[in-house]
Amino acid sequence: MEECNRQRSELLSSVAELVRRGKTKQLQQLLRSALEVGAAPRELLEQGLLPGIAAVAQDYKDEKISVPQVLLCTRSMHMAMELLRPLLAEGDIPFRGRVCIGTIQGDLHDIGKNLVKIMMESQGLEVVDLGVDVPPEEFVRTAVEKKCDVICCSALLTTTMWTMEKVVQAAEAAGIRENVKIMLGGAPVTERFCRQIGADAYTLNAAQAADRALMRRILAKCEAVGALLAVDECFLDFLSDGEALTMKPELAAH
Repeated sequence: MEECNRQRSELLSSVAELVRRGKTKQLQQLLRSALEVGAAPRELLEQGLLPGIAAVAQDYKDEKISVPQVLLCTRSMHMAMELLRPLLAEGDIPFRGRVCIGTIQGDLHDIGKNLVKIMMESQGLEVVDLGVDVPPEEFVRTAVEKKCDVICCSALLTTTMWTMEKVVQAAEAAGIRENVKIMLGGAPVTERFCRQIGADAYTLNAAQAADRALMRRILAKCEAVGALLAVDECFLDFLSDGEALTMKPELAAH
């Protein structure tokens, strides 16, 4: 019995470590082998994958890893969730709220958005991904139709960030402003800008976004719920269909 517990503990530690290192192929092989010998999908999720992605978030906050490394880790997590999802019974993945997320109209950047989406999903938030170039009205329409607690808007360009104000205005016009929090993120966005247009919050990076989302959902019992999209895309250029990342020339000198 003691040997079985030791082996199970080593397995779960290995799962967490592979997520933390972003080793997608090795993680896939380990999970499949574990499932073949009877490992419980829920245990793999709760005691392996979730601690692993939590460690990634903490490493990112502590500036121990960069955004490209976080992207590798979140891809590993996404693969693992796709593998386990069909095997998990209803209720095995905790539901902690619903968020719609997208890059604002006129802007096609999505690295940060995708990163935040995976981090939020790993914490039990259901995320409706609207993609890029999203009109203000679509954010609000989705929030109403899907009963979202939060609208998350991203922008990389100073020429598009002001469209976020129209999201706030559209939410007010639709009568959902008291029940839905609007949070912003992206390279040009600041706390001052957030307050200026009447949105609810801004935070520094994707890891904090997922934490804030979860915290706001817990507080929803006594106040409106919220989540925050924030990205570090200002330093990255997504190339070759997402397979390569390089420093933008205009930022490399800083």
